[in-house]
Amino acid sequence: MTLPIWVVVTHFLNMLLMTLLARSGIEVLSAHPKLYAGDASPPGRAVLRFSKKVFAPDSRRLWTSQDEEESWSPVVALPGRGNLGLGRHWHFLSVQFWVLTGAVYVALLFASGDWRRIVPQTAAVVPHAINAAGAYLEFRFPPDGPYGYNAAQQLSYFLVIFVLAPLQIATGAAMSPAVIARFPRYARIFGGKQSARSLHFAGLCAFAVFLLIHTTMVVIHGLPKEMAVIALGSEAANRTVALAVAGAGLLSIVAINVVATAASLRRPRRMQRLLGRFVDPMERTLVRRLRSRQRYGADDISAYHRVNGRPPPDAAYRALAEGGFEDYRLVVSGMVERPLALSLQDLRALGWADQITKHNCIQGWTDIAGWAGVPLAAVLDAAGTLPGARYLVFHAFDDKGQTEPQHGDGHFYGTIPIWVARSPQSILALEMNGEPLRIEYGAPARVRVENQLGFKMVKWVRAIEVVDDYAALGQGQGGWREDHQYYANAAGI
Repeated sequence: MTLPIWVVVTHFLNMLLMTLLARSGIEVLSAHPKLYAGDASPPGRAVLRFSKKVFAPDSRRLWTSQDEEESWSPVVALPGRGNLGLGRHWHFLSVQFWVLTGAVYVALLFASGDWRRIVPQTAAVVPHAINAAGAYLEFRFPPDGPYGYNAAQQLSYFLVIFVLAPLQIATGAAMSPAVIARFPRYARIFGGKQSARSLHFAGLCAFAVFLLIHTTMVVIHGLPKEMAVIALGSEAANRTVALAVAGAGLLSIVAINVVATAASLRRPRRMQRLLGRFVDPMERTLVRRLRSRQRYGADDISAYHRVNGRPPPDAAYRALAEGGFEDYRLVVSGMVERPLALSLQDLRALGWADQITKHNCIQGWTDIAGWAGVPLAAVLDAAGTLPGARYLVFHAFDDKGQTEPQHGDGHFYGTIPIWVARSPQSILALEMNGEPLRIEYGAPARVRVENQLGFKMVKWVRAIEVVDDYAALGQGQGGWREDHQYYANAAGI
């Protein structure tokens, strides 16, 4: 049997990228290690969970989604130890090159005519594949087909390349807040975002099973002979050289994974910036091009909406809350023509918008709620922006040195571009599900930007600053999560 050299090269590239994808995917899963069916993720209703932690909606003590996180070993997760931000960077970097490698492989497959080796010509391949599988179970080798594979091998390769891989891409897209905000019906193809997430994990398991069986077949068919084909493209190749090349390739894959893990844990900021050069443009493009068009109904509202983050404990905020936020003033400053200090009544007078939308947390859970408040565009119009103004900075009452000291200190802040703020479903929410915003959900005001992940939607907003750049704020990454947990500044995936 002989294979073209491009098959050999893409085979090794695919193995590398699949290990990076699988390990970084496990890191992403560790942030919310539970799988659901449908569109929402109600506590206690997971169809599968990888955690001993159990939380109930009617718990007497306040718990947040961060309490559900796990920290898994760097041996299995990339980079491990609860580094969701860098795990996402590695996942989205790897997926771009994985898709590119697959596209090149398929293009060459058809351009060369080699597709006949993979694509079954008749439906008879199914019964033949069943017979071949039966032969293996009886410890016999089934006969090879005209292109060097038996029917079971041909059918399994076809399903992996033309069914399983596209399904992984499709279910991955169904988890993107930007994609499903612009095309709300898309996730319903898979039964909802959470069902797509579960199917995506099932796809990972299917790839793992295929790899196990594939490796077993290589061994039982004769390791030296099979390695000659895999590493050098021909059974007639020098088998000693082939084993050396294959061994070097596998060691390189292991070494790259080790280096990627160690570098991410030891130099997280450097890796955030390096990986962000490839990941950030994709996320920014999604956010810019895919504006939210969500229109859920009242019947879609989740019975329970998770809390993410603990309310500010400082005395000044508590005093405002005890007074029903009557003394609250939202300060709007920076590159504006008219600095403002707006009460809740003043904000309501600027305009009103309501929407029922899906909240997509970066951890992986989703809930649907009704939000109402003032459009951010109306706030900008009231203040008037100066030439050169590019970003809105939302400053929160939340002192992370008190609420999340394990991650860092300083008050929480987040930024979005002005063009995002002017999108139709970008609002400063004052109400949730027809009632004044509750403290645990961000009272007196929180940001809603419906084509991005939840961490961009700053809660407990005390001030809005209009700036031309955010490099001088915090650690210069554009948000507290970006500064301390290495998240991407754009959050469309």
